[in-house]
Amino acid sequence: MTAKQIVRVIRSHASKDGDGVNIQRVHGFNDSTFSPFLMIDELKSENPDDYVGGFPPHPHRGIETLTYMLKGHFEHRDHMGNVGQLKSGGAQWMSAGKGVIHSEMPIVTEGGLHGFQIWINLPAEKKRLPAKYHDFQSPEINEYGSEQNLLRVISGTLKENDALREGPLQDTGVETIVADWRAAGGESRTLTIPAHYQTNLYVYKGEVKIGGDTVKAGHWVCLGDSDSVTLESVENAGVLILAGQPIDEPVVHYGPFVMNSMDEINQAIADYQNGVLTD
Repeated sequence: MTAKQIVRVIRSHASKDGDGVNIQRVHGFNDSTFSPFLMIDELKSENPDDYVGGFPPHPHRGIETLTYMLKGHFEHRDHMGNVGQLKSGGAQWMSAGKGVIHSEMPIVTEGGLHGFQIWINLPAEKKRLPAKYHDFQSPEINEYGSEQNLLRVISGTLKENDALREGPLQDTGVETIVADWRAAGGESRTLTIPAHYQTNLYVYKGEVKIGGDTVKAGHWVCLGDSDSVTLESVENAGVLILAGQPIDEPVVHYGPFVMNSMDEINQAIADYQNGVLTD
């Protein structure tokens, strides 16, 4: 095994989305080192004013979203009739396919919110399939290790010392691994990821060392080719591991739509305006 090394580090930036929700964002819609991922939003605040407006009904086409909540409670509703409760430690996956209209609204409780929404591209052949939705409550997320060195696997399968580490979400539009590693200072973990996957990390807490380089919270890390990654916690660390099969296709992004051409974007806008996006 050869260990992956850092190719690039990108700092997240402050942004707003939905009804004035404050977030930290990293995006790479036209960056091949992100593929198949497109964007990550981190919502972290103890002040309800930062998130109380939530994300009222809005459309998507051509992507999947994976939302993961460390702390707090959101309610999902969509045009298919799904109502999902996204609570602390849980996740929800949605494939927009040809079209979905959904909302994600906070159920305001004391203690604030901390969570992530990850956008994942779909290959052209799957951008017009029917929408799907599934949520996973915290007990369904597979955990490996102890509180001092814990790996939670949400999506896909990776290896550790030849043992499989699997998530409950397997049937996605493109092969992906999404996992959460939390560790006290001085702890480490070496994970094996398929060499043909593009691997990225998002450090959301503390500091972590990868291949001799230290990365602080709020940064996205692009890793180079090879089949393993070793993470070392400098101080109490939290890291999202995001790996997947790259999609070698054009990406055209406009608001909530991600397609392969501007004509397809214009069609998505027209379909939404005419009320036929989800037909």
